[in-house]
Amino acid sequence: MSIDFSGRWAWADVHTGLIQHNVAIVAQRVAPAQVWAVVKANAYGHGAIPVAQAALAAGATGLCVAITDEGVALRRAGITAPILVLSEQPAEMTEFLVGYGLTPTIASTRGAAVVARAAEAADRKVPVHIKIDTGMHRVGVAPAEALNLARYIQSFESLAIEGIYTHFAVADEPSHPANEKQLSVFNDVLGQCAAAGIEPPMVHAANSAAALANPDARFSMVRLGIAMYGLLPGPGVAEQCQGLIPALSLKGRVSAVRLVEKGARPLAGTITMDQLMLDCGNDFDVTVGDEVVLIGRQGEHVVTADNWADALGTIGYEIVCGIGERVFRRYQ
Repeated sequence: MSIDFSGRWAWADVHTGLIQHNVAIVAQRVAPAQVWAVVKANAYGHGAIPVAQAALAAGATGLCVAITDEGVALRRAGITAPILVLSEQPAEMTEFLVGYGLTPTIASTRGAAVVARAAEAADRKVPVHIKIDTGMHRVGVAPAEALNLARYIQSFESLAIEGIYTHFAVADEPSHPANEKQLSVFNDVLGQCAAAGIEPPMVHAANSAAALANPDARFSMVRLGIAMYGLLPGPGVAEQCQGLIPALSLKGRVSAVRLVEKGARPLAGTITMDQLMLDCGNDFDVTVGDEVVLIGRQGEHVVTADNWADALGTIGYEIVCGIGERVFRRYQ
Protein backbone atom coordinates (compact mmCIF):
# COMPACT_ATOMS: atom_id res chain seq x y z
CA MET A 1 0.00 0.00 0.00
CA SER A 2 1.43 3.38 -1.01
CA ILE A 3 1.10 6.55 1.05
CA ASP A 4 0.70 9.84 -0.76
CA PHE A 5 1.34 13.36 0.51
CA SER A 6 -2.08 13.49 2.21
CA GLY A 7 -0.70 11.12 4.83
CA ARG A 8 2.27 13.35 5.65
CA TRP A 9 2.71 16.36 7.90
CA ALA A 10 5.17 17.85 5.42
CA TRP A 11 5.85 17.52 1.70
CA ALA A 12 7.44 19.29 -1.25
CA ASP A 13 5.61 20.22 -4.43
CA VAL A 14 7.83 20.10 -7.52
CA HIS A 15 6.31 21.68 -10.61
CA THR A 16 7.96 19.96 -13.58
CA GLY A 17 6.15 22.36 -15.88
CA LEU A 18 8.19 25.17 -14.35
CA ILE A 19 11.38 23.16 -14.86
CA GLN A 20 10.42 22.99 -18.54
CA HIS A 21 9.61 26.71 -18.54
CA ASN A 22 13.04 27.59 -17.13
CA VAL A 23 14.91 25.27 -19.50
CA ALA A 24 13.05 26.68 -22.49
CA ILE A 25 13.85 30.28 -21.51
CA VAL A 26 17.56 29.57 -21.12
CA ALA A 27 17.68 27.45 -24.29
CA GLN A 28 16.23 30.36 -26.25
CA ARG A 29 18.72 32.83 -24.76
CA VAL A 30 21.83 30.74 -25.37
CA ALA A 31 20.95 29.32 -28.80
CA PRO A 32 22.56 27.93 -30.88
CA ALA A 33 24.47 26.46 -27.92
CA GLN A 34 23.00 23.24 -26.57
CA VAL A 35 21.68 23.00 -23.01
CA TRP A 36 22.74 20.10 -20.81
CA ALA A 37 20.78 19.89 -17.56
CA VAL A 38 22.70 19.40 -14.31
CA VAL A 39 20.77 16.96 -12.12
CA LYS A 40 23.43 16.12 -9.53
CA ALA A 41 22.52 15.85 -5.84
CA ASN A 42 19.07 14.45 -6.68
CA ALA A 43 18.52 17.40 -9.02
CA TYR A 44 19.36 19.85 -6.24
CA GLY A 45 16.76 18.19 -4.02
CA HIS A 46 14.01 18.30 -6.65
CA GLY A 47 14.19 14.64 -7.77
CA ALA A 48 16.67 13.58 -10.44
CA ILE A 49 14.49 11.33 -12.59
CA PRO A 50 11.40 13.58 -12.97
CA VAL A 51 13.57 16.67 -13.44
CA ALA A 52 15.76 14.96 -16.05
CA GLN A 53 12.68 13.85 -17.96
CA ALA A 54 11.20 17.36 -17.81
CA ALA A 55 14.44 19.04 -18.89
CA LEU A 56 14.88 16.72 -21.86
CA ALA A 57 11.26 17.27 -22.88
CA ALA A 58 11.89 21.02 -22.82
CA GLY A 59 14.87 20.87 -25.16
CA ALA A 60 17.90 19.89 -23.10
CA THR A 61 20.04 17.53 -25.17
CA GLY A 62 22.09 15.97 -22.38
CA LEU A 63 22.45 15.62 -18.62
CA CYS A 64 25.27 16.17 -16.12
CA VAL A 65 25.81 14.37 -12.81
CA ALA A 66 28.49 14.46 -10.13
CA ILE A 67 29.10 10.77 -9.50
CA THR A 68 28.69 7.47 -11.30
CA ASP A 69 25.82 6.27 -9.11
CA GLU A 70 23.69 9.22 -10.18
CA GLY A 71 24.19 8.39 -13.84
CA VAL A 72 23.46 4.70 -13.28
CA ALA A 73 20.17 5.56 -11.55
CA LEU A 74 19.10 7.64 -14.54
CA ARG A 75 19.97 4.83 -16.96
CA ARG A 76 18.05 2.30 -14.86
CA ALA A 77 15.07 4.65 -15.05
CA GLY A 78 15.15 4.32 -18.83
CA ILE A 79 16.82 7.63 -19.70
CA THR A 80 18.90 7.24 -22.85
CA ALA A 81 20.18 10.82 -23.33
CA PRO A 82 23.94 11.51 -23.02
CA ILE A 83 25.04 11.76 -19.38
CA LEU A 84 28.33 13.48 -18.50
CA VAL A 85 29.94 12.66 -15.15
CA LEU A 86 31.59 15.91 -14.09
CA SER A 87 34.81 14.63 -12.53
CA GLU A 88 37.16 11.67 -12.73
CA GLN A 89 35.73 8.71 -10.84
CA PRO A 90 37.41 6.06 -8.68
CA ALA A 91 38.87 3.25 -10.75
CA GLU A 92 36.42 0.81 -9.16
CA MET A 93 33.52 2.65 -10.83
CA THR A 94 34.92 2.52 -14.36
CA GLU A 95 33.12 -0.70 -15.25
CA PHE A 96 29.82 0.99 -14.43
CA LEU A 97 30.75 4.15 -16.32
CA VAL A 98 31.41 2.15 -19.46
CA GLY A 99 28.73 -0.46 -18.96
CA TYR A 100 25.94 2.09 -18.53
CA GLY A 101 27.09 4.28 -21.38
CA LEU A 102 28.04 7.27 -19.26
CA THR A 103 30.47 9.89 -20.56
CA PRO A 104 33.56 10.11 -18.33
CA THR A 105 35.50 13.25 -17.52
CA ILE A 106 39.25 12.82 -18.00
CA ALA A 107 41.76 15.05 -16.21
CA SER A 108 44.85 12.83 -15.96
CA THR A 109 46.77 10.16 -17.84
CA ARG A 110 45.91 7.72 -15.07
CA GLY A 111 42.21 8.41 -15.54
CA ALA A 112 42.52 8.02 -19.29
CA ALA A 113 44.31 4.68 -19.02
CA VAL A 114 41.75 3.28 -16.57
CA VAL A 115 38.80 4.19 -18.80
CA ALA A 116 40.63 2.94 -21.91
CA ARG A 117 41.21 -0.48 -20.36
CA ALA A 118 37.56 -0.80 -19.35
CA ALA A 119 36.44 0.30 -22.81
CA GLU A 120 38.73 -2.24 -24.48
CA ALA A 121 37.43 -4.99 -22.22
CA ALA A 122 33.86 -4.08 -23.19
CA ASP A 123 34.81 -3.77 -26.87
CA ARG A 124 33.51 -0.19 -26.94
CA LYS A 125 34.76 3.18 -28.15
CA VAL A 126 33.91 5.52 -25.27
CA PRO A 127 33.43 9.28 -25.74
CA VAL A 128 35.22 11.35 -23.08
CA HIS A 129 35.43 15.01 -22.09
CA ILE A 130 38.70 16.59 -20.99
CA LYS A 131 38.41 18.96 -18.02
CA ILE A 132 40.81 21.93 -17.95
CA ASP A 133 41.64 23.67 -14.67
CA THR A 134 41.74 27.29 -15.80
CA GLY A 135 41.74 28.75 -12.32
CA MET A 136 39.15 27.24 -10.02
CA HIS A 137 41.67 24.56 -8.88
CA ARG A 138 39.01 21.97 -8.12
CA VAL A 139 39.01 19.46 -10.99
CA GLY A 140 40.98 19.41 -14.20
CA VAL A 141 44.33 19.09 -15.94
CA ALA A 142 46.72 22.04 -15.85
CA PRO A 143 46.49 24.12 -19.06
CA ALA A 144 50.16 23.48 -19.84
CA GLU A 145 49.52 19.73 -19.79
CA ALA A 146 46.19 19.74 -21.66
CA LEU A 147 47.56 19.11 -25.14
CA ASN A 148 49.76 16.26 -23.94
CA LEU A 149 46.76 14.68 -22.22
CA ALA A 150 44.65 15.03 -25.36
CA ARG A 151 47.35 13.36 -27.43
CA TYR A 152 47.63 10.57 -24.86
CA ILE A 153 43.88 9.97 -25.03
CA GLN A 154 44.11 9.84 -28.82
CA SER A 155 46.64 7.03 -28.52
CA PHE A 156 43.87 4.70 -27.34
CA GLU A 157 41.61 3.30 -30.05
CA SER A 158 38.95 2.70 -27.39
CA LEU A 159 38.61 6.42 -26.51
CA ALA A 160 37.24 9.36 -28.49
CA ILE A 161 37.60 12.99 -27.41
CA GLU A 162 34.05 14.28 -27.62
CA GLY A 163 34.47 17.39 -25.49
CA ILE A 164 36.79 19.85 -23.76
CA TYR A 165 35.54 22.00 -20.90
CA THR A 166 36.29 24.14 -17.88
CA HIS A 167 34.43 25.75 -14.99
CA PHE A 168 34.36 29.36 -13.76
CA ALA A 169 35.09 30.06 -10.11
CA VAL A 170 33.14 33.34 -9.82
CA ALA A 171 30.73 33.40 -12.76
CA ASP A 172 28.05 34.76 -10.42
CA GLU A 173 30.07 38.00 -10.38
CA PRO A 174 30.14 38.77 -14.13
CA SER A 175 32.52 41.74 -13.81
CA HIS A 176 35.11 39.85 -11.76
CA PRO A 177 38.46 39.84 -13.63
CA ALA A 178 38.94 36.13 -12.91
CA ASN A 179 36.23 35.29 -15.43
CA GLU A 180 38.04 37.01 -18.30
CA LYS A 181 41.34 35.46 -17.23
CA GLN A 182 39.88 31.94 -17.11
CA LEU A 183 38.22 32.40 -20.48
CA SER A 184 41.49 33.58 -21.99
CA VAL A 185 43.35 30.55 -20.62
CA PHE A 186 40.66 28.23 -21.94
CA ASN A 187 40.73 29.79 -25.39
CA ASP A 188 44.52 29.38 -25.45
CA VAL A 189 44.13 25.66 -24.73
CA LEU A 190 41.50 25.34 -27.45
CA GLY A 191 43.85 27.08 -29.87
CA GLN A 192 46.72 24.74 -29.04
CA CYS A 193 44.50 21.71 -29.51
CA ALA A 194 43.10 23.03 -32.80
CA ALA A 195 46.62 23.61 -34.12
CA ALA A 196 47.30 19.94 -33.39
CA GLY A 197 44.16 18.89 -35.23
CA ILE A 198 42.12 18.24 -32.07
CA GLU A 199 38.75 19.99 -32.36
CA PRO A 200 36.06 18.08 -30.46
CA PRO A 201 32.41 18.88 -31.21
CA MET A 202 31.51 19.71 -27.60
CA VAL A 203 33.19 22.73 -26.00
CA HIS A 204 31.71 24.11 -22.79
CA ALA A 205 32.59 26.44 -19.95
CA ALA A 206 29.35 28.08 -18.79
CA ASN A 207 27.38 27.14 -15.72
CA SER A 208 24.02 28.87 -15.12
CA ALA A 209 25.53 32.26 -14.28
CA ALA A 210 27.95 32.35 -17.19
CA ALA A 211 25.34 31.00 -19.60
CA LEU A 212 23.02 33.89 -18.79
CA ALA A 213 25.53 36.69 -18.32
CA ASN A 214 28.51 35.93 -20.58
CA PRO A 215 27.75 35.14 -24.25
CA ASP A 216 31.47 34.58 -24.95
CA ALA A 217 31.43 31.60 -22.57
CA ARG A 218 28.62 29.65 -24.26
CA PHE A 219 30.64 27.84 -26.94
CA SER A 220 28.72 24.79 -28.23
CA MET A 221 26.91 23.93 -25.00
CA VAL A 222 26.11 25.24 -21.52
CA ARG A 223 25.61 23.34 -18.27
CA LEU A 224 22.34 24.53 -16.75
CA GLY A 225 22.18 23.91 -13.02
CA ILE A 226 20.68 26.13 -10.35
CA ALA A 227 18.85 28.48 -12.76
CA MET A 228 16.90 25.52 -14.14
CA TYR A 229 15.25 25.27 -10.74
CA GLY A 230 14.35 28.97 -10.75
CA LEU A 231 16.94 29.95 -8.15
CA LEU A 232 19.59 32.65 -8.34
CA PRO A 233 23.17 31.57 -9.11
CA GLY A 234 24.16 34.74 -7.25
CA PRO A 235 23.10 38.36 -6.72
CA GLY A 236 25.33 39.52 -9.56
CA VAL A 237 23.12 37.85 -12.17
CA ALA A 238 19.69 38.64 -10.72
CA GLU A 239 18.75 40.76 -13.71
CA GLN A 240 19.65 38.00 -16.16
CA CYS A 241 17.44 35.56 -14.22
CA GLN A 242 14.24 37.50 -14.75
CA GLY A 243 11.52 35.24 -16.07
CA LEU A 244 12.79 32.15 -14.26
CA ILE A 245 10.37 30.72 -11.69
CA PRO A 246 11.18 28.57 -8.62
CA ALA A 247 9.92 25.04 -9.23
CA LEU A 248 9.78 23.78 -5.65
CA SER A 249 7.51 24.58 -2.72
CA LEU A 250 7.98 23.14 0.77
CA LYS A 251 4.84 22.84 2.84
CA GLY A 252 3.55 21.33 6.05
CA ARG A 253 0.46 21.16 8.22
CA VAL A 254 -0.18 22.28 11.76
CA SER A 255 -0.08 19.13 13.89
CA ALA A 256 -0.89 20.67 17.28
CA VAL A 257 -1.75 24.03 18.86
CA ARG A 258 -0.66 24.97 22.36
CA LEU A 259 -1.44 27.95 24.57
CA VAL A 260 1.74 29.00 26.38
CA GLU A 261 1.58 30.98 29.58
CA LYS A 262 2.91 34.53 29.27
CA GLY A 263 6.54 34.75 30.38
CA ALA A 264 7.24 31.05 29.79
CA ARG A 265 10.54 30.12 28.17
CA PRO A 266 10.36 30.83 24.35
CA LEU A 267 10.64 27.74 22.17
CA ALA A 268 9.83 29.19 18.76
CA GLY A 269 12.21 27.97 16.09
CA THR A 270 13.31 24.86 17.95
CA ILE A 271 13.77 21.89 15.60
CA THR A 272 13.02 18.35 16.85
CA MET A 273 13.96 16.14 13.90
CA ASP A 274 10.53 16.09 12.23
CA GLN A 275 8.78 19.06 13.82
CA LEU A 276 9.35 22.66 14.76
CA MET A 277 7.61 25.14 17.02
CA LEU A 278 6.22 28.42 15.71
CA ASP A 279 4.97 31.45 17.61
CA CYS A 280 1.53 32.32 16.23
CA GLY A 281 1.20 35.38 18.44
CA ASN A 282 -2.42 36.24 19.14
CA ASP A 283 -3.78 34.43 16.08
CA PHE A 284 -6.33 32.15 17.69
CA ASP A 285 -7.67 31.02 14.30
CA VAL A 286 -4.78 28.61 13.75
CA THR A 287 -6.03 25.04 13.90
CA VAL A 288 -4.68 21.52 13.39
CA GLY A 289 -4.44 20.73 9.68
CA ASP A 290 -3.83 24.30 8.49
CA GLU A 291 -1.32 24.63 5.67
CA VAL A 292 2.10 26.03 6.56
CA VAL A 293 4.29 27.27 3.70
CA LEU A 294 8.04 27.18 4.35
CA ILE A 295 9.04 27.77 0.72
CA GLY A 296 6.53 28.98 -1.83
CA ARG A 297 3.43 31.13 -2.02
CA GLN A 298 0.43 31.48 0.27
CA GLY A 299 -1.99 34.16 -0.83
CA GLU A 300 -0.03 37.35 -1.37
CA HIS A 301 2.94 36.14 0.66
CA VAL A 302 5.98 34.51 -0.94
CA VAL A 303 9.11 33.04 0.64
CA THR A 304 11.85 31.60 -1.56
CA ALA A 305 14.83 29.35 -0.99
CA ASP A 306 16.95 32.41 -1.72
CA ASN A 307 15.16 34.26 1.11
CA TRP A 308 16.05 31.42 3.45
CA ALA A 309 19.63 31.49 2.22
CA ASP A 310 19.92 35.24 2.87
CA ALA A 311 18.55 34.80 6.39
CA LEU A 312 20.94 31.94 7.16
CA GLY A 313 24.02 33.41 5.52
CA THR A 314 24.33 30.69 2.89
CA ILE A 315 23.26 30.06 -0.73
CA GLY A 316 20.05 28.76 -2.27
CA TYR A 317 21.79 25.55 -3.34
CA GLU A 318 22.18 24.48 0.29
CA ILE A 319 18.55 25.12 1.14
CA VAL A 320 17.00 22.96 -1.58
CA CYS A 321 19.70 20.28 -1.46
CA GLY A 322 19.14 20.05 2.30
CA ILE A 323 15.54 18.85 1.96
CA GLY A 324 15.91 15.21 2.94
CA GLU A 325 14.62 12.19 1.06
CA ARG A 326 12.10 11.53 3.86
CA VAL A 327 10.16 14.58 2.69
CA PHE A 328 7.61 13.32 0.18
CA ARG A 329 7.90 14.94 -3.28
CA ARG A 330 4.65 15.53 -5.15
CA TYR A 331 5.15 16.16 -8.88
CA GLN A 332 2.85 18.34 -10.91
